[in-house]
Amino acid sequence: MLIPYARQDINEQDIQEVVAVLQSPWLTQGPAVQRFEQAVADYCGAKYAVAVNSATSALHIACLAAGLGPGDRMWTSPNTFVATANCGLYCGAEVDFVDIDPLTYNLSPAALEEKLARAAEKGQLPKVVIPVHFAGQSCAMDKIAALAKTYGFTLIEDASHAIGGSYLGEKIGSCAFSDMVVFSFHPVKIITSGEGGMVLTNNPELYQKLLRLRSHGITREPEFMTKEADGPWYYQQIELGYNYRMTDIQAALGYSQLQRIDEFIQRRHELVNRYNLLLQDYPVILPWQDPNGFSAFHLYVIRLQTDRIRKTHREVFETLREKGIMVNLHYIPVYTQPYYENLGFKPGLCPEAERYYQEAITLPLYAALTEEEQDQVVAALGEVLGVTAVVDSLKG
Repeated sequence: MLIPYARQDINEQDIQEVVAVLQSPWLTQGPAVQRFEQAVADYCGAKYAVAVNSATSALHIACLAAGLGPGDRMWTSPNTFVATANCGLYCGAEVDFVDIDPLTYNLSPAALEEKLARAAEKGQLPKVVIPVHFAGQSCAMDKIAALAKTYGFTLIEDASHAIGGSYLGEKIGSCAFSDMVVFSFHPVKIITSGEGGMVLTNNPELYQKLLRLRSHGITREPEFMTKEADGPWYYQQIELGYNYRMTDIQAALGYSQLQRIDEFIQRRHELVNRYNLLLQDYPVILPWQDPNGFSAFHLYVIRLQTDRIRKTHREVFETLREKGIMVNLHYIPVYTQPYYENLGFKPGLCPEAERYYQEAITLPLYAALTEEEQDQVVAALGEVLGVTAVVDSLKG
């Protein structure tokens, strides 16, 4: 039986919430979306939330709302899914990358500060910076926010992994340190709406722009129109937007899932603590946690101590999959993808991210993972790495 690296946890209440929408007059553009938005905003302590059909869409309209366009620059972490960087290209901007911290695997504030200083001398500062809260752990947002104030860039948190986490006592999503925060509700994330994403902000102007951008750039609000309405049917397209709307079906599932988010996070922490205990004698580096934060633990990533094992990174990965442990790797440094190589990026840009990539493996972690399944994961990894004592104790 295969053990996936992640999967959704759907219960009867989730199903009934979706059924209720299917039996209602509204399948899309109805009240379920606003209910979900308000619930997430309240949970995180933000003023506004805008639900969309994916986190990629959320990143795109967040960049557009920030005014990112041709001739501008956007920087992000190389240790992320390609969507984080692609959203800058969608806007016509130039994209660049900032190396990661060797402990958290998040964007390094020290590397960012150094790169900003060099860019300032050349007059090539970024308009937008997108730190990524990798695996559910917040970046050092106080330090990054201070740099945003000094250098004048818009700060958008890619918190696709991180709903339910916090930093310095502030919920991730509160926008306490940034202009906007983006969440993902893909099935492998903390909570799911099937597909879906959301942008949170405390800025009313950004909020109104996000609302328009997700729906063709259209408004029905008289205060934003260029002339008096012709009648109650009237609307205006005042900018180029997109059809990025979330359906009420998705929102109903997301809202129901949100009711269990603290339960999900607690279970993930229990499993992480158990992993940390069971793997403490393995030739691996366990995830380090910043004491200033509380991780949502979307992922549990280990790094192989390759100098202590007789197998290559690839051999360990492939053997685990042969044993039914469907490990994954988060992430390939974005700039090493062929599309980005064609833009001129070359290996060596972010040495820490490249070292991390050569050693990282994501082990299964999700709220429905049982301790018996976790033992199978640990035992299989022990067999591959030759840690016989621990494996024997688990089997005994």
